[in-house]
Amino acid sequence: MIQTLRNAWKTPELRAKLLFTLLIIVLYRLGAVIPMPFVNGQLLSTFLTTQTDGSLFQYLNILSGEAFSRATLFALSISPYITASIVMQLLTIAIPALERMQKEGEDGRKKINQITRYVTVGLGLVMSFGYYQFLRNNNYSSEILTERGRSVFGAIVIISVYVAGSSLIMWLAEKINESGIGNGISIILFANIVSSLPNIVFSLINLASQGTVSGILILVFGIVLSLVTIYFVVFMTNSERRLPVQYAKRVVGRKMYGGQNTNLPISINMNGVMPIIFANAIVSIPTTIMIFFSIQEGSFWDGLRKALNYTSPVYWVVNFLLIIAFAYFYVAISFNPVEVANNLKKNGGFIPGIRPGKPTSDYIKKILNKVTLIGALFLGIVAVVPLILASFVPNLSGFAFGGSSLLIVVGVILETQREIEAQLTMRHYKGFLE
Repeated sequence: MIQTLRNAWKTPELRAKLLFTLLIIVLYRLGAVIPMPFVNGQLLSTFLTTQTDGSLFQYLNILSGEAFSRATLFALSISPYITASIVMQLLTIAIPALERMQKEGEDGRKKINQITRYVTVGLGLVMSFGYYQFLRNNNYSSEILTERGRSVFGAIVIISVYVAGSSLIMWLAEKINESGIGNGISIILFANIVSSLPNIVFSLINLASQGTVSGILILVFGIVLSLVTIYFVVFMTNSERRLPVQYAKRVVGRKMYGGQNTNLPISINMNGVMPIIFANAIVSIPTTIMIFFSIQEGSFWDGLRKALNYTSPVYWVVNFLLIIAFAYFYVAISFNPVEVANNLKKNGGFIPGIRPGKPTSDYIKKILNKVTLIGALFLGIVAVVPLILASFVPNLSGFAFGGSSLLIVVGVILETQREIEAQLTMRHYKGFLE
């Protein structure tokens, strides 16, 4: 990775892209600390830390780099844009008109991107209204919101600013795609998570600096666990199942085409971190709804709230099963074995020992199901094991969602490295005539 960055820095065009991406990250982090008017961010941060364990707010706070708990301009972070992109992916499969639009080439993709922007603004408006209602209706609303903030004017200002913030983040992400190194959504997520790491590191160092044996052991254990997780994530992310593909020889005029042996790579972790994001969002919805109501101690709803806390075994099992389910769901909407088999057949390719057409698609589907299961188990282990460790070792509570965070960070680094290497290869390729 370091050598790749050195080579990219020596190339003027890539150096300009890297500097532009760095500028966008700096601007984004500046927006993430601009305070919201009429809101006491310090009191809100304390309330979210103590009252919303296991809720969707805690997860949104991680994805926003703690901007959500501080009620800053970019409190909603990249969540509306991610949700809008996922919704458009699903609608493209479900609605034939959008599917045809996607196949129109560059013009069709531009139209879909424009619709995605509108959906992002709409989702930002809905999330901003919900966020304001949360600020207004919690037990500390009179202290979190000023008197002006609880008025109609304050509501319009707060909601409008949050919608503008989510729209501005979308614009920054698209600028990274256009003039930067690409992967704008991933880069902003990466910046958010990395910005939260120093707090975890300093807390562990302070714990170890007290001189107690337990503090030193926890620091060493945290470092070893992080290194093992990073190695595990890198290994699984780069792993793939390669299906051998052979192309038949064809004679066109006096030239012979085909006859090549290649492979069809199927990545083990084809889904990335999306199943974890979906699963955490779904399993946290009941706990999030209960925050808005006063629940009696010892009641059924109180038991359900405790069962769905991230320190509960019920939460671990449900989260693990949802990750597996969403992994299969996301593969089903992003990879079509029938289309792959038809493309192979049209180009004269076939898998040795498998007949072209439906037998090939069935074979690819069979292999894909096995590979998806391995990838889903990998995602489940990375997401759930840190939760289990954090529940048994309270001092490691900062690592509760560390597996998901490390998966995002490592995935973005590997993806960015591949993108830079591809651009380096394109610019330094000498061609056939030299």
